[in-house]
Amino acid sequence: MKGSKKGIDESKEFKPVRIAVLVVSDTRTFDDDTSGALLAARVTDAGHELADRKIVRDEIPAIRAQVKAWIDAPDVDVVISSGGTGLTGRDITPEAITPLFEKTIEGFSHVFHMVSFQSVGLSTLASRAVAGTANGTFIFALPGSNGAVKDGWDKVICPQLDSRHGPCNLVELMPRLTET
Repeated sequence: MKGSKKGIDESKEFKPVRIAVLVVSDTRTFDDDTSGALLAARVTDAGHELADRKIVRDEIPAIRAQVKAWIDAPDVDVVISSGGTGLTGRDITPEAITPLFEKTIEGFSHVFHMVSFQSVGLSTLASRAVAGTANGTFIFALPGSNGAVKDGWDKVICPQLDSRHGPCNLVELMPRLTET
């Protein structure tokens, strides 16, 4: 777009969104969950509302039920999960949430891996980070490490959830996600 600004345009209004954070883990509790705490803090530090925060075990029914509840909630615009995106037998977050997607955001995985490669090199191959939309809600699944949460939030998700980011951003698409 001719004349469009790339990055944050401070002359535009910031529109906070309501974000739910889900940690997928068989071992973490709120007392020792560093990635969920890190993500929740970054959400509020960016000016958004932390709509909810939960921890569920690496079990497809539990993950899917929680994400579905947030998709159906009118006070949640975005769901971000941390954990369960690896390659081991217990890593089943993509299997739990992708059936809920109405649309997959293929570019998210590609961009996340580009960013992650800068931090961890070829180790990014072990991640199956995914994103999609359902019922007007954006859903992102990040790996569970603090580094992956920082990379995913700071360099990919946060800029796209800033209504001032140009030339375009996900916030401006929210009112149109449920169009038919």
